[in-house]
Amino acid sequence: MRRCVIVGGAPITAINLIAGELRDDDYLIACDCGLRHLEALGRTPDLVVGDFDSHEKPQLSTETIVLPREKDDTDTCYAAKEALRRGFGSFLLLGAVGARLDHSLGNLGVLQLLHDAGAAAKILDDYGEMELVDDREKTVTSDYPFFSLLNISGTARHVTVTGAKYPLADAEIPCGTSLGVSNEPLPGQTAHIRVGEGRLLLVRIRKE
Repeated sequence: MRRCVIVGGAPITAINLIAGELRDDDYLIACDCGLRHLEALGRTPDLVVGDFDSHEKPQLSTETIVLPREKDDTDTCYAAKEALRRGFGSFLLLGAVGARLDHSLGNLGVLQLLHDAGAAAKILDDYGEMELVDDREKTVTSDYPFFSLLNISGTARHVTVTGAKYPLADAEIPCGTSLGVSNEPLPGQTAHIRVGEGRLLLVRIRKE
C-alpha cells in the first residue's frame, strides 16, 4: 500500500535528511504553506489542501481542496481525514512540529487520530521522529542515541523497556510525570518497548 506523506508548514532545515526518507511512490499532500517545502524536497504534490491564509493559492493542475478559514479542523487534520477516506493506512507527517507550540500539539492529536483509525503514522522532524506505542512492540536502534516515552493521554500501564540504560518492568506512566524522558539504547543493542495498557508517545532523537 502506498504511504501518504502530509507536508505542513513548520520549519524543515534538514532537507537532505528528510528528502532521503521519501519514497518514489509516496502520495504527497501539501497543506497550505507546506507547499514551500516541496521544491526543496524535489517533489510535487498529488493533492493540495488549505485555506491559504499563509500561502497564496497555487496555480497548479494538481487536485486542490480549498477550505474555509473558519473551520473546526486544521489544514493538516483535514488532510489526514481526507487521506483516511481515500483508503490510506500508512502516514508520514513532515513540517508538523516547530515554533508554533499550539499547532505542534494539535498535530500530536492528528497522530492519535490516525493511530485510533488503525493506521501506522509517524512524525519526522529535523531532530528525530515520533510515533505512538501500545501493546505492539516498538524498537529503538543505536542510530538514535536518545529516546523518550511521554504520556499524552490517560495512564499507560504494564510498560516494559529492555535493552536500554533505564529499563522498566511492568511500570505505570501517568500524565504529569517525567518518568520516561531521555533514555538511551545500550551500546550495540536495540531497545524494545511495549505498553500493556494505554499508549505512550515514543520520541526517537537523532541529534541534540
